[in-house]
Amino acid sequence: MTSSSSVATAVPSAPGPAGRALALLRALFLRLGVLPFMLAIAFVVFGTLSDQFLTVQNLVNLLRQSVYLILVAMGQMLALVTGGFDLSVGTVMAITSVVAALAMQFFGAALPDAAWLAIALGCACGMLAGLAVGLINGIGVAFIGVSPFIVTLGVQSIGFGLALYLTGGVPVSGLPAGFSELFGFGTLLGVPVPIWVTAVCVAAMGVLMGRMPTGTHLLAVGGNAKAAALSGIDTRRVLLVAYLLCAGLAAVSGLLLTARVETGEANLGGTVALESIAACVIAGVSLRGGMGRVPNVVMGAIFIGLVQNGMNLASVGSYLQMVVLGALLIVAVVADQLRHRMVARGSH
Repeated sequence: MTSSSSVATAVPSAPGPAGRALALLRALFLRLGVLPFMLAIAFVVFGTLSDQFLTVQNLVNLLRQSVYLILVAMGQMLALVTGGFDLSVGTVMAITSVVAALAMQFFGAALPDAAWLAIALGCACGMLAGLAVGLINGIGVAFIGVSPFIVTLGVQSIGFGLALYLTGGVPVSGLPAGFSELFGFGTLLGVPVPIWVTAVCVAAMGVLMGRMPTGTHLLAVGGNAKAAALSGIDTRRVLLVAYLLCAGLAAVSGLLLTARVETGEANLGGTVALESIAACVIAGVSLRGGMGRVPNVVMGAIFIGLVQNGMNLASVGSYLQMVVLGALLIVAVVADQLRHRMVARGSH
């Protein structure tokens, strides 16, 4: 007589809805990073705190306010992906604003019947002044080998001092009316002109980083400069291009903001250096270089503008806003480090 014994085997139960939701959130976090979650939370929180936050008018206003930081943050990204950073972007904005305003004053008086020529010449002078700052940074970092921190910090101090000297500490007014009417308050197809200008710059940066050899070289130099040099990349030229483009984008931002405030200001970009670095870090740009994506940086800059806008509507004081932004930056960095560790652990 044979007896059969049944062995009970434990079959793992299928995860419930909560488990599936957590697994989905984890997969999204590993793929997209922390920024989309922070954006979603900010929309929910500020939409709850203020009825005006989610209105079309406020969202368009938010985007218009964010364009200046978007431009500077994209330039900052170029410096960061090469393994450096640029503390002088605020100086570029100030120098561009002051030089452009003074040039418009001069050419406006010399060419009273050619206002748009005076505007064009003034903008050209401002852009050249901003690019000159980027050229100094690029030469110092790429050809002399000075630390980006030292070069850009020194240039920041020199530039702000020069801007204050040129203006005597007094804003430069009397700019041609057409400059502010178009680039400060103008609209095209119902969309503010600064947003159009920024959209063109974002598209150009996307092509540069995604489709052109220069973008690949920037990432390669930031990832491993010695390996990039051995593979035939002119690392000094790449670094020079990075700081020139960074200054160029900051100069465009300075011109647009000058048109918005209708004066040339020596203190125009006082806090933009730290805000642009924060936007990049929140967007997942590596401080060690070699990693950065244009769409993420745009979202990072919009996120900072969104938080500031939401806190203003919720009547949060300016001092407390600084605390909140600093805390969000720390949270983003910690979350990004956690994500990299999870990805590394999963690859082994």
